[in-house]
Amino acid sequence: MDAFTLISRAQGSYVRAIDDGPIEDWPEHFAEDAFYKVTTADNHRRGLPAGLIWADNKAMLKDRISALKEANIYEPHVYRHLLGQPAILAESKSGATSETAFLVLRIAGNGPTDVFASGRYLDEYVFADGAALLKKRVVVCDSSRTDTLLVLPL
Repeated sequence: MDAFTLISRAQGSYVRAIDDGPIEDWPEHFAEDAFYKVTTADNHRRGLPAGLIWADNKAMLKDRISALKEANIYEPHVYRHLLGQPAILAESKSGATSETAFLVLRIAGNGPTDVFASGRYLDEYVFADGAALLKKRVVVCDSSRTDTLLVLPL
């Protein structure tokens, strides 16, 4: 299977885990030694390392989901991701890098649907057993402001 198809399938499954659940499946889209960061376009452009969310392995991602389910208190809401087609920037037999535009809508309880975030995924994938796993995902949000606590992953 080609890189575009592997990445497209992986991304579809990734956003489905966040949007429709079970959210516990979300970390399974990452390699064990994966890196995940959510940052702003300004911070990314300036090369600043801090992020709104920062994890340097899959265990940290699983802990985030555990805390989300058991410890955090937040207004009930869900996301709906809309993704552009991934642009494959480089590829080999063992992996690829890509960039994908995204738009995330947030639906609060039974309330309105609002634009929550827009931006791009900067990804490094590893290919194994006919699937693509995220080795690195940097979520670069277009805006430096979020209107609420970033609870669910992007």
